[in-house]
Amino acid sequence: MSDVETLDRPPPIGRHGRVSAEEQREFARAKQMLPGGALGGNALAEDVKFVFKRGEGGRFWDVSGNCYIDYVLGSGALVLGHAHPAVQAAVADQAMRGTHFFAYLNEPAVQYAERLMPHFRCAERIRFTTSGSESTFHAMRLARAFTGRSKVLKFEGAYHGNHDYAQLSTSPKRASNYPVGVPDTAGIPDVVKGLTLVAPFNDLEAARAIIAANKDELAAVIVEPIQRIISPQPGFLQGLRDATREHGVLLIMDEVVTGLRYGLGGAQAYFDVVPDLATYGKIIGGGLPVGAVAGRADILDQADPSTKANPGYVYQNGTLQGHPLGCAAGMATLSVLETPGFYDRLFAMADRLRAGLQQVFDRHDMGAVVFGEGPMWHFLFTDRAPVTYRDVLESDQKKLAAFDTELIRQGIFVLPGTRRFVAATHTEEDLAVTFEAFDRACRAFKA
Repeated sequence: MSDVETLDRPPPIGRHGRVSAEEQREFARAKQMLPGGALGGNALAEDVKFVFKRGEGGRFWDVSGNCYIDYVLGSGALVLGHAHPAVQAAVADQAMRGTHFFAYLNEPAVQYAERLMPHFRCAERIRFTTSGSESTFHAMRLARAFTGRSKVLKFEGAYHGNHDYAQLSTSPKRASNYPVGVPDTAGIPDVVKGLTLVAPFNDLEAARAIIAANKDELAAVIVEPIQRIISPQPGFLQGLRDATREHGVLLIMDEVVTGLRYGLGGAQAYFDVVPDLATYGKIIGGGLPVGAVAGRADILDQADPSTKANPGYVYQNGTLQGHPLGCAAGMATLSVLETPGFYDRLFAMADRLRAGLQQVFDRHDMGAVVFGEGPMWHFLFTDRAPVTYRDVLESDQKKLAAFDTELIRQGIFVLPGTRRFVAATHTEEDLAVTFEAFDRACRAFKA
């Protein structure tokens, strides 16, 4: 019997101060063992933090039995929502056959590579990793080896993982002095800081100028095709493709978020731009730790283990890469994504959500703009949708942080300050309940 079924009726969504003694003990144990009582780099405010208990579809429950509608969805990994039956069955079946064989060939990995590659336009070869961060790290290494150059250009406000080469100007509190970045973390050596250049997203002329000025040292340009939640301006991505090709610089498209989310072909098909390399994570693992680097054969073949004696060999390995459970979960997810009409329904659900939320904000005169395209959404307290990261900085960030906290209190789980996702298992009832919760949040916020 589930947590919800033991009650006379399902509880209303939201925390509303309901914290059980059991969950309080979980908090105390976590605080003793884990830095900040957290598993990673994010922590919720004290009055809304919780411990996950279980998830189903587009909702989850905490240890105290409180219910939430989930728009974080494992940071976007769960396009099918929580505990999808097809994914559960695939993982259970593979677990009976074996859970891990190290980074040697296994049947699910070979089968999954064969199914994925036709969907990814740039994919002449594919190499599995265990995360999106690992994917971007190895893509940069491959690019440096292939070109013999050391620098990589990224865009202000873009997230490309947790490694040193990516943690510059991801979420700076002050604007970057292009092309010099602002470190996001302590512990990055000065010599590494100088290897990552930064440009403003959606400013093609600025990017072209930086590429041209650094062409002899620049190995690659890495770009999120939709940067966090900011859509590219018409011609921006193709302009990057043209500029990198002109100067012999590789283009890396970071599809960790957009891959399989904007169609089976991801952003490459959605925007009709083909990079030299693309990186993947999140959806392709079906909720388990699987990532990938895909791209040109001449670049990826540098990681061929039979060439270890060659000076140009690129080491790329990991104990868990090509993990059979993750590949089984990914294949089960892909089978659902390949169902006719899947993306039409997913996009339509997100369109209805954005439109309904804007109506709620307008009704309460909150001064918020809801934006996004496809199955991602966000809102800012500003007068227009952002085009660059600096537009985000200029919005009312304090008001956003306070409102996001109120949303969690009301049972709408969002990652404060960043973009949100829609799952295929969100229902019309979920949308209706979401609009009601936003209405309550607006009333509470204004009161």
